[in-house]
Amino acid sequence: MTVQLWSAVRATAAHVDKLVAALPEPGARLPGERAEIAAAKDAARTMRTRFLRAQADAVYDRLTDGRTKGLRIAELVEAAAAEFPGLVPTAEQLAADRSRRQADKEGYEIDQGIFLRAILGSPRAGEHLLDTMLRPTPRALRLLPEFLRTGVLETESVRVERRDGAAYLTMCRDDCLNAEDNQQVDDMETAVDLVLLDPQVKVGVLRGGTMTHPRYRGRRVFSAGINLKSLHAGDISLVGFLLQREIGYIHKLVRGIRTDDAPWHSPAVEKPWVAAVETFAIGGGTQLLFAFDHVLCASDAYLSLPAAREGIVPGAGNFRLGRATGPRIARQVILQGRRIQASEPDARLLIDEVVEPEEMDEAVARAVDRLRGPAVVPNRRMLNLAEEPLDEFRRYMSEFALQQALRLYGEDVISKVGRFVEEARPTCLVPS
Repeated sequence: MTVQLWSAVRATAAHVDKLVAALPEPGARLPGERAEIAAAKDAARTMRTRFLRAQADAVYDRLTDGRTKGLRIAELVEAAAAEFPGLVPTAEQLAADRSRRQADKEGYEIDQGIFLRAILGSPRAGEHLLDTMLRPTPRALRLLPEFLRTGVLETESVRVERRDGAAYLTMCRDDCLNAEDNQQVDDMETAVDLVLLDPQVKVGVLRGGTMTHPRYRGRRVFSAGINLKSLHAGDISLVGFLLQREIGYIHKLVRGIRTDDAPWHSPAVEKPWVAAVETFAIGGGTQLLFAFDHVLCASDAYLSLPAAREGIVPGAGNFRLGRATGPRIARQVILQGRRIQASEPDARLLIDEVVEPEEMDEAVARAVDRLRGPAVVPNRRMLNLAEEPLDEFRRYMSEFALQQALRLYGEDVISKVGRFVEEARPTCLVPS
């Protein structure tokens, strides 16, 4: 049965490749041509799903030498493309899609989503992959000696400065209100790794920098969420942005970083984190807050998860928001786009302190002092184990891998993002 399934995977994948080679570019296809290739892709995806339902652990073991080596998620899909032709897209296919706008892509990332749903859905393979993603990135390890010496990191989108035993991370995409893209995910993971690896740091703080954007010039802004202009251009990737973000640096905020130097009594190095929100935290900015131990919010700021308007899944927001607010408010925020003002009573379910904007520096300092105690780390570990069991997170991310891939290529998403781009030119995009 397995041989037959694999043969069907190869045959249906080859048929899709043949059609792609014969047909015009995706954006130039006629309705009949679009229907023909859609049917072929559905057949191939059905076969992939059936094969992986039976063989996910065997595939993962082969790619990781029986789970004796760790492959980060990008390395894993690359290895799968080489070892199992037809199971996931090749590097050449992905490169061709990267050169196109989102509306004109073939949608190869959906096949990556099928693969990763199966891997993360397996308790054995999925836990190993999550564990691998908690390890420091090669970039962070390369930069670590200099950071330990200077206590300063400067990247394109994040600055880090160590002062008095605390690390202050400032998101500094000042031209686009800290709207996230692949580069910011890479920079944030590097920054989080360095903070967790630095033994001189006891507490981490995340804050938005001062903006040059014309609508918010001179004001601090936490985050405008996903960069819709990058999404429209086809520059937001499933693996390098949407999944690396969730099971990379945000998961490290929650569970810490795994290193060979971790103490015998703990599998990871963990630290408490403070977030300081000014002006707004939209979409991914609000999602970030759910991973923090103490959240400060300026009295004139607001939070929102405009998933319904954008048409995508708000990361692990669906997993974490209801645990904080209860199901009713979670549905109002995610399904109906409710905006939470810092000054309203329900905001206290999501933030710890509301302060006047001019008092934020002092409030941050107080929060850092409160979280320095030696019992904070073991207690936050126990809280996170109770509030967010690893197995539940793994199952959520398994389904997220596919559902978010499908949403990236939904006609409604492509249409909405296109309208946002047209309405917002030439400035950066900020969902209202």
